[in-house]
Amino acid sequence: MRYFLGVDIGNSKSHALIADENGRCLGFGQAGPGSWEAIGWEAAQQVLHTIVDEALAQAGLEKSAIAGAGFGYAGYDWPEDRPGHIKIIESLSLVNARYALGNDTLVGLVAGARAGWGVVVVAGTSNNCLGRDRQGREGRVTGMGPWFGEYGGASEIVARAVQAVAAAWTQRGPATALSNAFVAQTGAADVVDLLAGLVRERYQLVAADAPLVFELAAQGDLVAQEIITWAGQELGSLAVGVIHQLDLAAETFDVVLSGSLYKGGEPLISPMRQTIQAAAPGATLVRLEAPPVVGGVLLGMEPVGLETAVLRQPLLHSANVLLG
Repeated sequence: MRYFLGVDIGNSKSHALIADENGRCLGFGQAGPGSWEAIGWEAAQQVLHTIVDEALAQAGLEKSAIAGAGFGYAGYDWPEDRPGHIKIIESLSLVNARYALGNDTLVGLVAGARAGWGVVVVAGTSNNCLGRDRQGREGRVTGMGPWFGEYGGASEIVARAVQAVAAAWTQRGPATALSNAFVAQTGAADVVDLLAGLVRERYQLVAADAPLVFELAAQGDLVAQEIITWAGQELGSLAVGVIHQLDLAAETFDVVLSGSLYKGGEPLISPMRQTIQAAAPGATLVRLEAPPVVGGVLLGMEPVGLETAVLRQPLLHSANVLLG
């Protein structure tokens, strides 16, 4: 029996999952942040060892039993990042394992796309997007958010909403219920105090405040509705860029929606779908329901030639049972 390791490393959580060649999940390990950008290389290596050792112990296996491994890392963004990640992965001494390494968006794509390839659009605190075609070629955005003109995450929605409040106060834009909502949220005395307090850093409005924008949009505030529509279109544009990179416009494929922001539902997803399908009519938007670490296991199965399309459903079911 061959066994496979999947690892999903993020800026807030880190997961390791072990399954056998039949798609039966046997061990799981978890910890907090594991990205080198969040905690540094030395601590990142320690987190990796901790979660892998925990998963191995639960599975009752030694490292020598692992035949393949897939690693998805937040912070693995550019070619210059590869040597550091290779070093900490090889410190595991998985002597019998072939492994694959990618950004953490890749394991989400592999976990969510029914064919194992397509496009994933991440929308949480910020945003990211990556794609893979049927030949394994990858396309991507920068993942750097507003710095490089990539929008659609919760922090960008809140920033856009603050701009709308300022525009309403200066009468460059329409009145909006966002003004009073943000005054109440921060405890400011009024809009003037809110804006001054944001400038002077007495008050903060952060990504966690994005649900307020969704709530007001649902209540009929036109400005809030426009912001949610804008966010959906921007997220869609990320996918369109990757679709162009990989020449997927005429293909039939899944666009995996990964991240907490999609809890906002159709007001966000509908304009996103329209933007994507205008470029690629065969694209189907699907929510990521599985833990992304499942994609790491599937990624680890690929180098040894297993039929991951066949194993995907048993693995998803087994992972949900193991992880509760």
